[in-house]
Amino acid sequence: MRRRIAAAIVLVAVAVAGWWMVRDAWWLEGDHYGALTVAEGVPTEISLGDGYRARLDAHPAGPRIVIEHVDDGGRALWSSVPGRAFVAAARGRATLEEARGMASVDDDIEGRCVHARLEAMIPASDDGPAAIEGTLDCAGTPWPWRWVLVPQSASRIRFDLELAPGGDLAPNRVLLVAGSHIDEGFYGFGEQFSVFDLKGRDLPIVVSEQGIGRGVQPLTIGADLTADGAGGHWHSTYVAMPYYLTSDLRGFALDGGTISRFDLRRPDAAVVSLLSPHMQGYILRGDAPLALVEAWGEINGRMRALPDWIHRGAVVGMQGGTARVREVWTRLKAAGAPIAAFWLQDWVGQRKTSFGKQLWWSWTLDERHYPGWDALVAEMASDGIRVMTYVNPFLVDAAERGEGRDLYREAREAGYLASTPDGAPYQIRNTSFSAGLLDVTHPGARDWFVGVLRDEVMARGASGWMADFGEGLPFDAVLHDGDAREVHNRYPTLWAELNRRAIDEAGQGTDAVFFTRSGYLGTPRYSTLFWLGDQLVEWDRHDGIKSAVIGLLSGGVSGVSLNHSDIGGYTTIDHPLRDHHRSAALHRRWAELAAFTVVFRTHEGNRPDQNAQFHDDGVIEHFARMARLHGCWFEARRGLIAEAAERGWPVARHMWLHYPDHAMLRRVTYEQFMVGRDLIVAPALDPDVERVEVLLPDDGWVHIWSGRTYGAGTHAVSAPVGEPAAFARAGSAMDAQLAACPVVAENRAKR
Repeated sequence: MRRRIAAAIVLVAVAVAGWWMVRDAWWLEGDHYGALTVAEGVPTEISLGDGYRARLDAHPAGPRIVIEHVDDGGRALWSSVPGRAFVAAARGRATLEEARGMASVDDDIEGRCVHARLEAMIPASDDGPAAIEGTLDCAGTPWPWRWVLVPQSASRIRFDLELAPGGDLAPNRVLLVAGSHIDEGFYGFGEQFSVFDLKGRDLPIVVSEQGIGRGVQPLTIGADLTADGAGGHWHSTYVAMPYYLTSDLRGFALDGGTISRFDLRRPDAAVVSLLSPHMQGYILRGDAPLALVEAWGEINGRMRALPDWIHRGAVVGMQGGTARVREVWTRLKAAGAPIAAFWLQDWVGQRKTSFGKQLWWSWTLDERHYPGWDALVAEMASDGIRVMTYVNPFLVDAAERGEGRDLYREAREAGYLASTPDGAPYQIRNTSFSAGLLDVTHPGARDWFVGVLRDEVMARGASGWMADFGEGLPFDAVLHDGDAREVHNRYPTLWAELNRRAIDEAGQGTDAVFFTRSGYLGTPRYSTLFWLGDQLVEWDRHDGIKSAVIGLLSGGVSGVSLNHSDIGGYTTIDHPLRDHHRSAALHRRWAELAAFTVVFRTHEGNRPDQNAQFHDDGVIEHFARMARLHGCWFEARRGLIAEAAERGWPVARHMWLHYPDHAMLRRVTYEQFMVGRDLIVAPALDPDVERVEVLLPDDGWVHIWSGRTYGAGTHAVSAPVGEPAAFARAGSAMDAQLAACPVVAENRAKR
């Protein structure tokens, strides 16, 4: 209520105060660009260097700028809207808020400069790079801008767009407006969980918790009202990247940590705005979708190859202490489940909170909870099984736990925690407790925490860990280096870099695996594995299993090439109107989905006792079967992982990446996806469904369970529990490996 009242007051105040710049009808309708005029004598074409050029095109609707490469036959890498300004500016006051990891951005625009005049096009020369210059009409005052374009390789142009500096009333927002059309699809932007094609959407690029519900009602409203807006939005995401590819084979990305917004609602334009008067970024070049993904990887970084051990079997996520782990291990052996590792997130001990069973964020072993830890680790190692643990960048006062090294006190006394504006360690609320946050901009803090990972985690036998969180830096925090408003988006990359440094310095850089959920520009360069965060234990597309598939595919386009999800989801809710508890049916279908991702890993969820678990009677047999199926394409997976490291191509792929001209396949969201180029999976993502429809492109496709070959077209196929619909390209190595799989061969023999 108070937010609505505040919003109403702001609207009234803006209406009364008026604008500091002249408004026009375009802005009253909410448009970001006005008219473009061209000064006399501006050349119609300039060289940018290395075969790139910018030309002033006399389009029937008015002049436009086209950026292209001479070898591309006139295909535009970037173009403006004919007759319309491609640079605009505004002045605004942003309100940035963070609560429990949820980030929100409210930008109060006080005035805008929308009409542009193009005054110069300067070719690249020995004296300097190519530049396009002009002015904006700001309340009758011509405000200069300059757009510098520098080719860096055959696959990208670096650009720098800057408004002239000024006084207190100078524009502090710059906008770049690209031409588009109603049928152009826009993909990427990090991990987007609601839709794959973002055309028609308006989304901020800000790293955040994804939210609880994200549109599932009444859960989302309840979380918003009771937990500081924790319900989330359709665009809330852990991995936000100011980057896209389009169906017209255009690629674009920003650089830096400043919060940006991509408005794709207009059929003729893609409007990129920045909370700064200075925009830097890239225009990408490639003749196919995967070529653009590869070009993006050259900038964003590529994930290194996973060691074999992490994808040779299930990564068993569980809690409960030494005796409980041994009990479940025995059950898994009896069921014939291959095991790569036990991921024991409660190695630090458990604490009960309002959200369920959570952990002590103290990052030292709780030997009361895990007596005989060293013997357990050694016994597993003798059986070829690794042990993984859990850390995050938060620290709680270990005095609450009552034993062990007090890392919170060490960090506080050394000044290694993010501070409040008054200088105290920032106490950030999680559920029913608060914690300090590591200041990853502090060199001493980084060195110290690398030592913690070495001495408290790896020295206790861990071959890896979940490097959780990274999205919750408050915007008003005080840091050793930099403004938190700029560092907020970059924090996940700095956090991943710290973890990577720890395994590299320990000599385990090619063997240890840490997996992260948050990300921004550059995170794939450091993170060894991603997971999709905390989905609801439901079937829906807002926050359930379907959203995990969309996140997997959009992340893949964005350079998150090695990714997976919690089998069964994570977020479990007791609700007076409807409980959200994991069913055995959901667990089975999620395990089938996971059988075709790079890593096959379980999670008990935040309320384990209220969820169906992989080790339950009636579930463990299916779980073991899917773990064996996952193992059957191990050799193909190794090749795809190597391809991801070398070229940045994702293991799980949207079908558009291989079939860009197939209009129907472009409309696919979660219904089906590819694994490499030789496997198509159409997972069953609804309860009580035993048949699915799959759209197959050209080539022959072998249904793995029956051995029957299908041609192009839409086919309804059987998909009973235990037989997820999957089709291997006929004659491929994937086809041969799956045909030889005992799980598959047994099934074919019964038909």
